[in-house]
Amino acid sequence: MLECKVHGALDLRVQQVEAPSPGPGEVLVRLGAVGICGSDMHYFFHGRVGNFMIREPLTPGHEASGVVQAVGAEVTRVRPGQRIAINPSRACGACPACREGRENLCSNMRFLGSASVFPHVQGMFRELFLMPEAQCVPVADTVPLDELAMSEPLSVALHSVQRAGNLLGRRVLITGSGTIGCMMVLAARLAGASHITVTDVVDHPLEVAREVGADLALRTDLLPAGSRLAEACGGEPDVAFEVSGAGSALVACLDTVRRGGIIVQVGTLPAEGLHLLANQIMARELDLRGSFRFSNVFDLAVRSIATRRVDVRPVLSGQYPLTEAAAALQRARDKTVSMKVQLVPG
Repeated sequence: MLECKVHGALDLRVQQVEAPSPGPGEVLVRLGAVGICGSDMHYFFHGRVGNFMIREPLTPGHEASGVVQAVGAEVTRVRPGQRIAINPSRACGACPACREGRENLCSNMRFLGSASVFPHVQGMFRELFLMPEAQCVPVADTVPLDELAMSEPLSVALHSVQRAGNLLGRRVLITGSGTIGCMMVLAARLAGASHITVTDVVDHPLEVAREVGADLALRTDLLPAGSRLAEACGGEPDVAFEVSGAGSALVACLDTVRRGGIIVQVGTLPAEGLHLLANQIMARELDLRGSFRFSNVFDLAVRSIATRRVDVRPVLSGQYPLTEAAAALQRARDKTVSMKVQLVPG
């Protein structure tokens, strides 16, 4: 079987390895589709994501669907031939965060395709892989595998919405219109937001944001000098989601939300930190909240996609075989033409 390994910055190798066999409680899965995430691109282009540095060859990939090929003893939830979504999170269930129901903050998290621990947790840029049964969510045979692989990014957005609290009838600002930004549009609308503004500095992702339901899509770099973003939005939003990972966007969120508003930081900001006029948080009683990965919403994301309660198709930009993974990563990096690029077996 084929497997992709990143050995360091710009060093990706596609190799033939022996196919694994499932043990007790394990499921052997044939890859359906696996999305290329921003973290996968960071590992490929830079050899690291923030403080998570590659210290051994890493197979990236944590946004995947597949088809069950075989099951080990004691597996009852799935059967061979069934389509599944893969939950990439495996929390310990015993630490304080897990006991509070905040599994995404687990101190012993094993997250697929991540160099956050050593030895690294290998991901799903490969033809066949083993999964614990608990991380496999079965769906009907009619659910397209490319759409099903969007369950993980939708989960990130659903969790972020939970962190914001009640969005019913609220005006929402989303800074950044990449894949997660568009997933935020879908999740915010699902939660009852009355008006959604999305901002970016590139046309193509803003066009996709409109397709998935944004009421207003703005190029912030083209706004008149001296104008306030709140005016361009048609009024101060109640809630802002910072998704781009740009420090300037977080500053814009703090400047733009109403007094008493909520800002949820979803994107990964520069590791070196940034300068904020933090007195705004005090004087305007703003709530600045973090949102990391996702907690207990993965099954909801799968159901929402499987029933087309949300339509992720506008975000899908095409597929490449595993043998062309490096080219796919280059393509995914170009936001003027691509949104979610996926890898498939071939």
